[in-house]
Amino acid sequence: MTDTTIIGMRTTLLRVPWTADPPDNGIMPASDREFLLLEVMTKGGITGLGYLQPLSGGLETLDACLKEMIAPKIIGRDATEVEGIWQTLWKSTYWLGRGGIATWALSAVDIALWDIVGKRAGLPLHRLWGNCRDKVEAYGSGVWRGLDRDAMLERAKHFTDQGLGAIKMQAGHIRPWREDVANVKAMREFVGDSVEIMIDVNMGWTADTAIQAGHHFDEYDLYWLEEPVVCEDFEGYQRIASQLKTRVVGGESHFTRYDLRPFFQTPSSPILQPDPQRGGLTELRKIAAVADTYGIAIAPHLFHELTVHLLASIPNASYLEYMDWNDDIYVDPRVPVNGFVHAPEEPGHSVAFKTEILTDCRIGGREIT
Repeated sequence: MTDTTIIGMRTTLLRVPWTADPPDNGIMPASDREFLLLEVMTKGGITGLGYLQPLSGGLETLDACLKEMIAPKIIGRDATEVEGIWQTLWKSTYWLGRGGIATWALSAVDIALWDIVGKRAGLPLHRLWGNCRDKVEAYGSGVWRGLDRDAMLERAKHFTDQGLGAIKMQAGHIRPWREDVANVKAMREFVGDSVEIMIDVNMGWTADTAIQAGHHFDEYDLYWLEEPVVCEDFEGYQRIASQLKTRVVGGESHFTRYDLRPFFQTPSSPILQPDPQRGGLTELRKIAAVADTYGIAIAPHLFHELTVHLLASIPNASYLEYMDWNDDIYVDPRVPVNGFVHAPEEPGHSVAFKTEILTDCRIGGREIT
């Protein structure tokens, strides 16, 4: 058997220019895209890749956390001890963690470890975990609020021309909610009744505003209203859901199943959207299992090239979020075909960054042994 003892880690910090000027969205700076790549090396030669995309800085902070708080606790361990290592990192960073930087760093390690386990087994992660389906229906995400109305419609057409049967448009933050309602009305008239429309507020409203705007949204048969209020306002989620016909969903800003507990204790959101950067793939699978117990579906936040493995292996899969903003950086960007993303069959998660991105866009990183 291949020796999977962890002998070291390597970080690579990337700053990647946008291929086009990103529109204003009110939630993140329109600067270059930033990534932290984490390679976990083993004695037998298998290397696993984990990666993060913080949307508002923090690369150096994450890198320091990996060196100081994470590496000493995993070097020398067997990379197949995925659950054991997760528990060690969670408990040993609890005083400073339970979320934030420590959990992001833990997540990068967890993703890399699953990559190693899949490669050692010779299986893609969705088959390692128990395949349910070979492809997952996707929606086109990134119809940004900073676009004017005609440009939002054209952006939606870009996705529907790819065969996608659902799109997500942004509301809140930049302009008054009544303008968002007018945008939704125009979108429904433009795409017709056969395309699902999701709305993402990115925590931009109060519960009162969400209810007021939501009553108007209800007229246009939306698929969901996403993150209408700040993630801590669970009572707001429940109040909004009780007043609207449209589904109210969220979860991308919550860390681990512990942070999501109120969604299970008082179910009002039929779909949850956990982020792999806030607990790793190990935690996504646990959230999915708990959610299934309560009849709640899972539609993970971003990183469709990773989360397709999760949705292909769980019974309660909802839509896959296809954001095409990083298609230029991956060797195989996992572009939808006829509205679906096919689960890859290569071992591990099989995500790889282009060589020229790794060399031309590198701004830092370190070897950790």
